[in-house]
Amino acid sequence: MPTLLSSFAWLQQAHDPSAAGLMGLGCGFILLSVIVGVVLPILCFWRIFSKAGYNGALALLCLVPGVGMIIVLCILAFGTWPNERRG
Repeated sequence: MPTLLSSFAWLQQAHDPSAAGLMGLGCGFILLSVIVGVVLPILCFWRIFSKAGYNGALALLCLVPGVGMIIVLCILAFGTWPNERRG
């Protein structure tokens, strides 16, 4: 009966430079995806909230899984912007 460690025997094989390069490329792609998919929208919404007169930290609602982006868009679309009240 094979053990759990024997099923991961491929991890103990000799180092393959091409596999290491491919893993590095995959890690770089994941990092770029996180930056584009998480950090960039937060920065953009922070700027929009600030220009609208809200606290920019409301952009962190984007981090709420599932409904965060919907909440942010509803605040911006249906809320009365503080800048409109002033001028």
